Amino acid sequence: MRPRLVLFGDSITEQSFAPGGWGAALAEHFARQADVVLRGLSGYNTRWALKVLDRAMEGAADGGADPAAVTVFFGANDATLPDEVQAHQHVPLGEYKDNLRAICAYFKNKWPSAAIILITPPPIHEPARIRDIYGDNDPSRQPERTNEAAGTYAQACITVAKELGHPVIDIWTQIQQCPDWQTSALSDGLHFTPFGNKILFDEVLKTLESVGFSQHSLRSDLPLFHEIDPKDPLKAFEI
Repeated sequence: MRPRLVLFGDSITEQSFAPGGWGAALAEHFARQADVVLRGLSGYNTRWALKVLDRAMEGAADGGADPAAVTVFFGANDATLPDEVQAHQHVPLGEYKDNLRAICAYFKNKWPSAAIILITPPPIHEPARIRDIYGDNDPSRQPERTNEAAGTYAQACITVAKELGHPVIDIWTQIQQCPDWQTSALSDGLHFTPFGNKILFDEVLKTLESVGFSQHSLRSDLPLFHEIDPKDPLKAFEI
């Protein structure tokens, strides 16, 4: 059975199989070598994700070995401001860290050999969030998220990853190193453009390689076309 990569997260994970998405790019990159299993839950925070873990993971690795790796990508919704329009998504910082620990413990218990890769929440472009929420650029309005708050949760994610000994991708920092990241990498001040998706895709590939999972370490499933003898094609499929 092909090894599996499980992607668990919020809307940035759910949308990762859209055209130009980082999940779709992973599926293409590892075609015939590994299966990418999507478990994205738009709008979810770690509190809600923790409650539905069993249901969300149904079928993710049925009938086979542990997945090779699981990405855990939450925090964008947890970091929503507690006194703005999306306040019901907010999770206090301490609880966010505890929830991440619990999610990681769940995967460690369920799939002991799987690498658990944490991904920080992304940066926020606040003017774009005001436009997305209210439909205008009224400077008197307040965004439901700030880059400062997202950075605090990103640092908390890094802290938990280091504490547990799991790899972590600091996408909050990586994206902000790009020119004009506010519009080149983010489509609405939160979600990724194709360029933003490419940044995360590259970081995920590097992290997977660091845990021994790469194209070079994997065999292709079933014979490649050029390996099939044209004089005796069926011979290639003998077990």
